[in-house]
Amino acid sequence: MLTIRKAELRDVPTLCRLINHYAAEQVILPRTLTDLYEHVWEFTVAEEKGQLLGCGALRLYDQELAEIRSLCVETAVKSNGIGRAISESLLDEAERFSLKRVFVLTVVPAFFGKLGFCDVPREKFPAKVWRDCMQCERYSACNEQAMALELASRHARAAEAPAVAAEVSG
Repeated sequence: MLTIRKAELRDVPTLCRLINHYAAEQVILPRTLTDLYEHVWEFTVAEEKGQLLGCGALRLYDQELAEIRSLCVETAVKSNGIGRAISESLLDEAERFSLKRVFVLTVVPAFFGKLGFCDVPREKFPAKVWRDCMQCERYSACNEQAMALELASRHARAAEAPAVAAEVSG
């Protein structure tokens, strides 16, 4: 059975391996062991039978805004809903913090589109650009799409879903 939980210090070496596997493919940014130990509290992981299968982090920027980052899943279990489960857990966490908006920079916009994220200009997130993007070796040739989700709209979509299902079945 899949368990979604907050990361623990014992998870850091596996997080580092998993994240840097995708960083080598230029899908996400690399993270160092030191950085991961310092920010382990940001991470949520998916675990099954003691094996860590995926992770994602919620980076807080201010009282209204956060970023989902370092989202990745073991290659052997991609397309099994693990990335979605981690993302939904991170969005729930953002709501518990009473945030208004969550953004991502991604090379897989279709995945986040299914979660309700919409395309936005990267310039809407100056703290992100100055903190991370300006330090990135791919800054001048970035292939990531900026997307954002207004958390209030997440509730509206969830409330509409049962009504739509009832109309379709009725």
